[in-house]
Amino acid sequence: MDVGEYPMAAVTSFRSFRVNCNLEAFVRMKRNNLSVVNKIGQSSPAVKQPKLGFYSSLNQIHMYPVLLDWGSLPHHVVLRIFQYLPLIDRARASSVCRRWNEVFHIPDLWRKFEFELNQPATSYFKSTHPDLIQQIIKKHAAHLQYVSFKVDSSTESAEAACDILSQLVNCSIQTLGLISTAKPSFMNMSQNFPPFPIGILCVADYCQGLRELALNYYMLSDELLLALSSETHVNLEHLRIDVVSENPGQIEFHSIKKQSWDALTKHSPGVNVVMYFFLYEEEFETFFKEETPVTHLYFGRSVSKTVLGRIGLNCSRLIELVVCANGLQTLDDELICIAKHCKNLTALGLSECEVSCSAFIEFVRLCGRRLTQLSIMEEVLIPDDNYSLDEIHTEVSKYLGRIWFPDVMPIW
Repeated sequence: MDVGEYPMAAVTSFRSFRVNCNLEAFVRMKRNNLSVVNKIGQSSPAVKQPKLGFYSSLNQIHMYPVLLDWGSLPHHVVLRIFQYLPLIDRARASSVCRRWNEVFHIPDLWRKFEFELNQPATSYFKSTHPDLIQQIIKKHAAHLQYVSFKVDSSTESAEAACDILSQLVNCSIQTLGLISTAKPSFMNMSQNFPPFPIGILCVADYCQGLRELALNYYMLSDELLLALSSETHVNLEHLRIDVVSENPGQIEFHSIKKQSWDALTKHSPGVNVVMYFFLYEEEFETFFKEETPVTHLYFGRSVSKTVLGRIGLNCSRLIELVVCANGLQTLDDELICIAKHCKNLTALGLSECEVSCSAFIEFVRLCGRRLTQLSIMEEVLIPDDNYSLDEIHTEVSKYLGRIWFPDVMPIW
């Protein structure tokens, strides 16, 4: 008997002793396991029976790899798994077998893609490999519906983005997001590439199914709005515009004509125009001087009373307003003006501003129960002769039709 068979014989012998209740033999086996096993293995024919079972189980174990074939998994199962994998892991998994490689190219996996275009000298993020970009354009351009670009401040990345856009003009894109860190990279490109806004204009002209568009303000133009408003273009549902400035005076913001905005809202009356502002106060000169169909406004930096006053007069479609900072000037008149003219306003957020309690209550009274979201820091509200901080929540709750309290900064 081989040494490797001792454990199996010992187990079998142990079971025989339990049946015979031979306690003395069991004790001897425990004291000298090896000699007992040898003796029992030679005398007991029962030991030979597990030998067949042992080798039988080995044969079964060796058969499993033959029976299990990864390619036998249903397509929908592999597809479901691939949907949760990053692109790199998905590509590696596609090399497991031919069936998985077929699933890798199923159009459902290529509806959404984000192109990252960065230069090693200006960014820590890895750029999408050029070979992968060409493979996507060649094999999956027709499947793309949700496309976004992340571009750093280099001219080379801007040129690459323009080149990719020019090859996507005939795609069925529904959502296009263009996120760039700097304007000069697009404005100082070589003559071999058109300015970036022209590339976007081509996409708007040819991608008639485009429903959502996100871009920086300097890419926005009257021509683009008119292209999105053409008869052959589907109704635009969402337009997000980021207005960003790192240094005051670095960028001169252009104006958009009222006629262009009117054309957009006439063609797409339900469009949400979302604008994020990260500007300094002196850079708002261009904005809100005429009717602007913005629906959601977010001010990440300080915004002046003058600008908020223009919003109240020229942003009648406004639904949501968030002001992160204003300074030490109260916004009483501006808020009341917004409440009177912005009949669709349902959400307001104020922080690092100042509003008298009386003016705030009047604002809530004018808006009434359509104010479904009201987030006001307690420090914003200034007590006056009519109301104190202890009284304001009762009045506001009455007009809102629900219990309301101002937000309080936690003390850590």
